[in-house]
Amino acid sequence: MNILMLSWRGPGHPNNGGAEQVTIEHIKAWQKAGHSVWWFTSMYPGANATETLDDIHIIRKGSAAFGVQLSAAIWYLFKQHPSFDLVIDQIHGLPFFTPLYVRTKKLAYIHEVAKEVWWMNPWPKPFNLIPGIFGSLFESSIIRFVYRRIPFLTVSESTKKDLMEWGIPQNAITVIHNGTNFSDVPKTPGAKTSVPTITFLGAVSKDKGISDALQAFSLIHKQEPTWKFWIVGKTDKEMKDFLKKEVIRLGIEKNTVYWGFVSNVKKFRLLAKSHVLVNPSVREGWGLVNIESNACGTPVVGYDVAGTRDSVLDGVTGVLVKSSPELLAHEVISLCNDKKRYKKLSSNAKQWAHTFTWKESSTKSLKLIEVL
Repeated sequence: MNILMLSWRGPGHPNNGGAEQVTIEHIKAWQKAGHSVWWFTSMYPGANATETLDDIHIIRKGSAAFGVQLSAAIWYLFKQHPSFDLVIDQIHGLPFFTPLYVRTKKLAYIHEVAKEVWWMNPWPKPFNLIPGIFGSLFESSIIRFVYRRIPFLTVSESTKKDLMEWGIPQNAITVIHNGTNFSDVPKTPGAKTSVPTITFLGAVSKDKGISDALQAFSLIHKQEPTWKFWIVGKTDKEMKDFLKKEVIRLGIEKNTVYWGFVSNVKKFRLLAKSHVLVNPSVREGWGLVNIESNACGTPVVGYDVAGTRDSVLDGVTGVLVKSSPELLAHEVISLCNDKKRYKKLSSNAKQWAHTFTWKESSTKSLKLIEVL
């Protein structure tokens, strides 16, 4: 088949993340089976408008925020391109509206619905109300009325439940959990740090819960003044400035290290040395960072929200709490100070993580696209 992938971000985009990594893993399996893939995505400074990477034909036009959706429709309808057998419409807040103009087979691919994340946009006040109000009002309506006859692929039961609440039939939704690439996980991980180290991993942003993570560690610091806090992940200048000011305000600057964006090898080394990963995200599609942490024998303490409750087994591979920095801090301290419980969760976490392989996940996605 000739397959067209539509997504707001693609390979090389400075803000690409877990969703783009997952997409590449699935595409590799499809290519191995003999399918050809074109990937239409947004432009970014310094990028080529067209190029071929690992046999993927990439087309970049428009901005990730809004322009890429319109650019994709114009390109598909009026520009020269191959005839496609399947078009995959990735939905990240705004979809590509393919049911309105694509007549071939379609698959909607969604990690999570946005819901409250619309209100955490980076727009300055009062303009931040625009995506907050309109996103919240129209997201469910678009899914319900534009995509109601389109099959869906998603990554968790939480997102499946959200889609069903918005009118998508249960039998039209396929759940395929994300796999994990274990090649960079240390084969013989060294010892944990000498004093408990709490780590935040992921995009350093409001919706990923960085503010709650900082507040939680400040509460931990009051009881355990020697413990350390590591922040690992990419961010922008505004959030960097916020971090610098906030750690000083909270009195935790001497115990906090901001590693920034690191390589996969470095990421897994840091996770292996950490005692606990905290994940106070507002919502996740699946929560790949939780599985990556578990692969290193590091339990997760996170909020009991969509996605995180799918990738963290409460009381088995980690601990889930209501969305509260106080509860987050309490459970981190309790877990780290209970050596027997910690050892059990650490062992369970490793076993759980290694059940999620890309071989299994991509085999399932290949079967799905071939039977649509």
